[in-house]
Amino acid sequence: MEGNFFSAFLLTLGAGLATGIGGAVIMFVKRFSSKFLSASLGFSAGVMILISLVELFPEAQHALSGIYGEKLGLFYTLLAFFGGMGVIALIDNLVPSYENPHEVHELTLEVHNSAVGIEDGESAQIKPQQAGKSMAESKKLMRLGLLSSIVIAVHNFPEGLATFVTAMDDPKLGISIAFAIALHNIPEGIAVAIPIYYATKKRLKAVWNATLSGLAEPLGGLLGYLLLSQLLSDSFMGIILASVAGIMVYISLDELLPTAESYGAHHVAIIGVITGMAFMGFGMLLF
Repeated sequence: MEGNFFSAFLLTLGAGLATGIGGAVIMFVKRFSSKFLSASLGFSAGVMILISLVELFPEAQHALSGIYGEKLGLFYTLLAFFGGMGVIALIDNLVPSYENPHEVHELTLEVHNSAVGIEDGESAQIKPQQAGKSMAESKKLMRLGLLSSIVIAVHNFPEGLATFVTAMDDPKLGISIAFAIALHNIPEGIAVAIPIYYATKKRLKAVWNATLSGLAEPLGGLLGYLLLSQLLSDSFMGIILASVAGIMVYISLDELLPTAESYGAHHVAIIGVITGMAFMGFGMLLF
């Protein structure tokens, strides 16, 4: 496992920097399509659900069953799986919904509809002068963007630990997890960048804040590894994998799919989910 340290760090860093990629969208994209966003979020959910149920959960069950026996191993796997859901649900519930990036679709639609001008799945030119017409509105958007950045950093910390530890143990599985989390982080980066940009009219500042929130990913990986390196047994890895599976399924069901649906393109979102599952499923054959 020690020989995988550098590659594990790079994978975790790459997954975290995906928030910066999301933030950078505002540097280049002049038009936002609600259907495209709906499909993208569905695609990300499909990738995360398939990896969780086809790779992570069976891998965790295999590891724990080898130690505790088939039935007890499955029991511990289920406990860890739902425990992961419980942890991320607790984090969500500790954050007010308006400041929570997992509820950011409300802001995104509000900004798109009033400041950008999107109409029911259509594309529209971004018009920054239409946003932040008052100082109060600008402060509100800035506060929301900064709070989203902080909360996303908190969410990224355990994700970074999971990616890093998994990649240390199994680089192949680490690549799959890093890819799935990176896809998930891109819309979060957009969620941070949009309100900060409309509050300050500074694109680079918006992208920088989005990138900073993602750096919690590798930081969480490194700190977690230093603190838990003595616990990296087969049993601990099985619990980590099952917990990550639970976290990713919860994020998909609680955040990605509802957000995709909120854009009013139900079938587009479902097609995105199926496409994401197919992409990741057949992609596994390449590793």
